[in-house]
Amino acid sequence: MQVQDAMSTTVLTIGPQHSLRQTAQAMKERHVGAAVVVDPDSEGIGIITERDVLGSIATGQDSDAETAGDHLTTDVVYAAPDWTLEQAAQEMIRHGFRHLVVLDGNDVCGIVSMRDLVRVFLASRTADA
Repeated sequence: MQVQDAMSTTVLTIGPQHSLRQTAQAMKERHVGAAVVVDPDSEGIGIITERDVLGSIATGQDSDAETAGDHLTTDVVYAAPDWTLEQAAQEMIRHGFRHLVVLDGNDVCGIVSMRDLVRVFLASRTADA
């Protein structure tokens, strides 16, 4: 199976100026653990995850004053839709990520999470039984 078979195609996208509280609220409302951060004034995209938000709160930072742009991961590993799920899993493990942004060329076309990989793995095991 390929990443395109497991990824979520509806991606939460926010700007770097969103506060961490706004970011957390948007992720909660959408039931997702990550958001793609797009800054029209910079090259590339970033990702902010629930882990980034928790890290800020754990150190006592103000979630209304801190922005997504201050806490995003810019050293993003991107997956391609035609990657195998094994390739995606290996990259997640290698870099300690639980989410990969999926790019088709330069366009975000999805996001794949560990949860997506486990869901597909379990579904395939059930089908094989």
